[in-house]
Amino acid sequence: MNKAIAGIFVLALALSGCMSSDEDQLREWMAQERANAKPRITPLEEPKPFKPQAYDAGQGMEPFNPMKLIQVLRRESAQSNANASLIAPELNRRKEPLESEPLDTMTMVGSLDKKNVPTALVKVGSLLYQVRVGNYLGQNYGKITQITENSIQLREIVQDGGGDWIEKTSTLELQEGRK
Repeated sequence: MNKAIAGIFVLALALSGCMSSDEDQLREWMAQERANAKPRITPLEEPKPFKPQAYDAGQGMEPFNPMKLIQVLRRESAQSNANASLIAPELNRRKEPLESEPLDTMTMVGSLDKKNVPTALVKVGSLLYQVRVGNYLGQNYGKITQITENSIQLREIVQDGGGDWIEKTSTLELQEGRK
């Protein structure tokens, strides 16, 4: 048993000797690289001389004129009123059943004329609905504006990136039978 302990001791001593020589070589290489490395510093440019200019009020609009701010605020309020007038009628009416479904889950499967009134057949899931001009489809206040043999034209009201309400035209086209 003492021979085994002595063998482990000799082995550990030999390994520690190898490690220190590798570490010494590494330290020597790092010192050599530090000595050879030369930092590259680009010189700063000379500052450009400042040339002050006198303010001449007669050349342009006064930057702190309160009328300028009032004009901007009036323009913005007129635009927000126009946006509010676009969405207000949609918020004050009763929702139709097909407005709870996204437009991309609906399929136009046919069209017909009922007493000279164009009517489209729309399939949602396993249910079939008849829709006419003036009905609403989809979740973006999509009002049907026209029905043809092959498509349903919609006027949707959506928010743009700035949060303003805008009108957008969408089309739901007839889907041919899949084989």
